[in-house]
Amino acid sequence: MNPNVQPFFDPATGTVSHVVHAGPCSPCAIVDPVLDYDPRSGKTASHSADRIVDFIREQQLELHWILETHAHADHLSAAPYLRGQLGGQIAIGAQIRKVQRVFKEVFNLEPAFALDGSQFDRLLEDDETLSIGSLQLHAIAVPGHTPACMAYRIGDAVFVGDTLFMPDVGSARCDFPGGSAQALYRSARKLLDLPPATRLFMCHDYPPQGRQAQWECTVADQRARNIHLHDGVTEAEFVAMRTARDKSLEMPTLILPSIQVNIRAGHLPPAESNGVTYLKIPLNAL
Repeated sequence: MNPNVQPFFDPATGTVSHVVHAGPCSPCAIVDPVLDYDPRSGKTASHSADRIVDFIREQQLELHWILETHAHADHLSAAPYLRGQLGGQIAIGAQIRKVQRVFKEVFNLEPAFALDGSQFDRLLEDDETLSIGSLQLHAIAVPGHTPACMAYRIGDAVFVGDTLFMPDVGSARCDFPGGSAQALYRSARKLLDLPPATRLFMCHDYPPQGRQAQWECTVADQRARNIHLHDGVTEAEFVAMRTARDKSLEMPTLILPSIQVNIRAGHLPPAESNGVTYLKIPLNAL
């Protein structure tokens, strides 16, 4: 069965969240929800997530799963907020444990911070399946951008996370800890070997000047027009391009707060003795 997909675009972070369902009054899943965060004040807000809450309630959907494609470096996850509003379980790829190990050290997190992924309700392995009512989800491991990246195939739709962008934008960077251009190429080819009419839904869009934000295309579109990964591009060519390009990129604006929160399944760090929650800024460490 093929799903209905309702996108929600956050222009502040270029992130697209998706609600996946079989129609009104059916179970649903949310992919990659955004918690609003103002880096100047350190304040969070739920405006973006509340748009999703309103839609789910209007359609009388039942939230079963909140799916993270990876621990994002460009926005905070709204998964705990949405679970509190609507129920459901938070899931991510099982390799999140590798990411947690790296960043517990980078941020010198509290000793009690667990490295087993237990902050999430469910850790998914490659080829594992989940039910969303009448819809069936198939998890596809797509490491490269991070070692924990997971795509989700539901009927004729695949939610690709940061593995692919729209064809005129290309592919995700691979220079974060545990990233690999070789792995990303192989992950992308895994997706591009799916049937040509398969719908691909992006997690982000950074449109070239003059184009409106977009987040859906097909495997055929990507194979014909992706500027980094169209048919005929070899692994060696891609790795050389990606490595050179990544050296020129600045770090995402929200990488430091995002990673600290997202490896906790979107939960904020524990409050300190004064009742206030703090995020850390490691100086000269990244």
